[in-house]
This record gives sequence, structure tokens and C-alpha cells, in this order.
Amino acid sequence: MIKSMTGFASLGRDDESAAVGVTIRSVNHRFLDLQLRVPSALADLEARLRAIVQARLARGRVDLSVSLQLRQAPVPDVQLNAPFVEALSAAVSEARAGGLIEGGLTAGDLLRLPQALAIRERLADGATTPDTLAALVTRAVEDALDALESMRTREGDHLRGDLSGRREALACLVGDIVEAADAGRRGLEARLMERARDVASTLPIDQALLAQEVVRVAQRSDITEEVTRFRGHLEHWEALTRGSEPCGRKLDFLLQEMNREVNTIGSKADGLQVSELIIQAKAELERMREQVQNVE
Repeated sequence: MIKSMTGFASLGRDDESAAVGVTIRSVNHRFLDLQLRVPSALADLEARLRAIVQARLARGRVDLSVSLQLRQAPVPDVQLNAPFVEALSAAVSEARAGGLIEGGLTAGDLLRLPQALAIRERLADGATTPDTLAALVTRAVEDALDALESMRTREGDHLRGDLSGRREALACLVGDIVEAADAGRRGLEARLMERARDVASTLPIDQALLAQEVVRVAQRSDITEEVTRFRGHLEHWEALTRGSEPCGRKLDFLLQEMNREVNTIGSKADGLQVSELIIQAKAELERMREQVQNVE
């Protein structure tokens, strides 16, 4: 299935306890690169939101931002890291006993050390339950992902149309290459036979063996195997684009294989038109490669 990696969605959801805003952007990337920004009051939800996005999207650089406005202001929650403070106090006492410092550990010292105190926001008592807020945020993120997927699917339809047309153009070009290569091989055989007859008129040469050698030399330009593999890649391409799974990376690999076959055909085939047709085929493959970079 062809879906674009480019998309955007922004929406809000609210109830009597809070208003939630979600903005999500995605662009092309080799893998899934998720950048998630949530308020500190929703820090406990970050792992769940990340899992939701990873289950829905396969590739792309995704920026997801969640904003939260509570109907009742959040309450600051200060937590003391008691083990750290005890260890710090013991170290200060030891330094004071050794005459290295004077005085004891003060509140100001703790405020300057981020390891000593953890300051976060929590919901005010009676404002709303964490489960209710989590459900609201989760629903908003899922709705935003639905909107993003719709946009990526529409963009994918445009990509599918363009790539399908280029695939058909490649199939026609390969047919033209085969015809030009066959004509080139026949011309090569004719030139070799004519040259052989000139040599045979002055030297005693077995004509049957000479003819076999001419055919063997001409067969070196046979491209049947490469053409068969190339057409197989085109059929595989069609199967991937009609499937339900993300196929961008597989399509990129197929393009590499098709480009390899075209290079081999160009090095083996003989004929005046072959080189021009090979250039056209490689140009078409490059245009397809550029488009596939944005396929999920």
C-alpha cells in the first residue's frame, strides 16, 4: 500500500475538567523518528502515547505536541530525594570534620541541587481523576492520528498514480530495448559473418565451425535473463503497491535491483538505439526513486 510520509493534523478535545490540544506533523525519514512533547502533568502518559503512535505509523519523522489547559489550576508537588539528601549530609559532615568546610547543609543548598528535589505539577484534589484525563488525552491523540492518516493516504493516492504511470513507461521501454537489442545482435552477426567470409577467402577455414563461433560471440549480447528479472521486479512492484502493508523500503530496494539490471543490459546489448533507451530507462528509475523517498 502506498501512503505518503508527509502529513499534518491539529485538533482539540475538551470536557468539564480540561481542554487538550494535539498537533502532529510528519515528513519523510528512513525509519520512525518520533519527537514527543507533553506537559509535565502528563509525563506519566508519555510511554502510552509513544506506543500508540508506533502502532499506527511505520516510517517518518513525526513531531507530536500535546497542550493541556485544566479547568482548575494544577497544584505543585515537591518530592524530596531522601537517600540523596542523607548521603549528601553525611559527605558534608565528613568534610566539616576534616576542616574543609564550615557550617551545615541548608535549604538553599537543596534548592540548587536538581537531584535533591523533584518539582512537578499534579491535579488538584477534586478537579478530575488521572484516568479521566488520560482517556481524554488518548482520545485526542488517536483522533489526530486518524486525521494525519487521512492526509497521508490522500497524498499516497497521488504518488500511486504517478508511480504507476512511470512503471508502465518502464515496461514499454524494456520492450523497446529488447527489440533494439535483437536488431543489434542480428546486425552484429551479419557483420561478423561478412568479416569471416573475407578471412575465409584467403585462409582455409571450416565454414561450419566459423558460423558456430560467430553465433557464440553474438550470444554474449543476449539480455534474456536480465529482461526476465526486470519484468519480474515490475510484477513484484505491482503486488506490493496493492497490498495492505507499508512498502516504501521494499520499493526502494526494487528500484536498486531494476537499476542494476538496466546497467547490465546496457553493457551487454548492442545496437544504435539501445544506449538512448537505456538512458531513458535510468532517468525514469531516478524519478521513481525520488518519489519513493516519500512513501511510508
